Amino acid sequence: QVQLVESGGGLVQTGGSLRLSCAASGRTSSGDTMGWFRQPPGKEREFVAAIRWDGGKTYYADYEDSVKGRFTISKDNAKNTVSLQMSSLKADDSGIYYCAAGSGWNDRQRQNNYDSWGQGTQVTVSS
Repeated sequence: QVQLVESGGGLVQTGGSLRLSCAASGRTSSGDTMGWFRQPPGKEREFVAAIRWDGGKTYYADYEDSVKGRFTISKDNAKNTVSLQMSSLKADDSGIYYCAAGSGWNDRQRQNNYDSWGQGTQVTVSS
């Protein structure tokens, strides 16, 4: 199983930026999918973005008022890290952000696609 550790969360003002990182250790496969999810206060955890270790294919949530165009997911294969660059942050972006590892791509938006999760990192956007 993959061990994941997130970092980079914190407090930022509306319109600001943050960069989250996820360090992966243990068993990793070039075909694995890495995902970022978030859980806003009082709400269920939701998909944010996903990336493949091999080829770097990416996908972003496309629900209303989504992160597409403001967030960028990237990877560093040499360092076994996945990052989430967040810009133009809004108060609605606040929550706990989780990194996850899974083996499938077709179900990348589903939580059950992922079998390893990090402990989460808090992001708070103040107005």
